[in-house]
Amino acid sequence: MGSFRKLLYHIILTPYKREHVLGGQNGHRLYKYITTVSNNCGCPLYAINGMNDHIHILVYIRPDISISDYIKRIKVTSSKFIKENNMLPYFKKWATGYSIFTCCSNIKNTVKSYIQNQEEHHRKKSLYEEIHDLLDDETIFKRSTPLWNRGCLVFGY
Repeated sequence: MGSFRKLLYHIILTPYKREHVLGGQNGHRLYKYITTVSNNCGCPLYAINGMNDHIHILVYIRPDISISDYIKRIKVTSSKFIKENNMLPYFKKWATGYSIFTCCSNIKNTVKSYIQNQEEHHRKKSLYEEIHDLLDDETIFKRSTPLWNRGCLVFGY
């Protein structure tokens, strides 16, 4: 009997120092590029969207690709694409860390909708509040803990 895995990953990437350098038409070009890179390595990307200071990705990562290798591939290739095409002139690089949450396939459409409606969502909440809402504040972090200094967050929902 073989192994079975059907985990989806909700990834949040931010530019260096969370600068407001993403978005607009070039942001959509970046999303298309990242989707192509992900699909070409056999990792179907189900949703991608964001604001000018972060992007959300919902993806299935093959078991033979580590999460860190996948994220490194996305960051390295997209940084090169941005710079070679002069797309986002103020973009320096991606932040060192990332946030990642596992989610089961039965809530895929809910997470997909959440990602697709980022503009609406962020009229009500900042990225900082959003991350905290995805975490169980009582058992993982106190609300005052600065998450951005932690590098990599891995949690499930």
